[in-house]
Amino acid sequence: MTGPGDSQELLLIENLKNNDKAAFTLIFTRFYKNLVHFSYTYTRNPDISEEIVQDVFLKLWENRSTLHIQTSLKSYLLKTVQNKSIDWMRHLNIRENYASFILNHPALAQNNTEDYVLHADLESAFKRALNKLPALYAEAYKMNRIEALNYAEIAGRLGVSVRTVEVRIGKALILLHDELKDYLFTLFILYSLLQTPGIIV
Repeated sequence: MTGPGDSQELLLIENLKNNDKAAFTLIFTRFYKNLVHFSYTYTRNPDISEEIVQDVFLKLWENRSTLHIQTSLKSYLLKTVQNKSIDWMRHLNIRENYASFILNHPALAQNNTEDYVLHADLESAFKRALNKLPALYAEAYKMNRIEALNYAEIAGRLGVSVRTVEVRIGKALILLHDELKDYLFTLFILYSLLQTPGIIV
């Protein structure tokens, strides 16, 4: 996690202030997709989320000369997108129960953007955890959760019993949950509420 004292980030922000379009492009490329994901946890509307994030970047460029970031760049952008997403929800007064849950949950609270785990961060953590699994566990897990094979199909392909497959996948899940315990609520937000395909734990 970068902070306001990170030299590369400070240089990037300084270049942006000095009208460096390459710096702006780098920031946009690095954060755009993740910010749209983040906004979508509030709006539940992909088009609106894209509009919100695009507007945030437009304002970032327009106000670059007076930019003052006291946190990390990531936190600054998340905070700005969060505020605009909440404003949009309040303006339309939509999905009151869902909005109440999101707005009041500590993991997505107004002051916790620095600790929010971006989609790319989460995916990287999952890949690292998967690579740590013993080969036999990882093989069975991938065949079930990624290739969508059932236990009998996996057993037939590997030449083992269904019970053996159950044990391997069960142990894989235990190890993955242990490795990803700090990310479990984020997994719930991104992959249960959003129903985003990809990581399945």
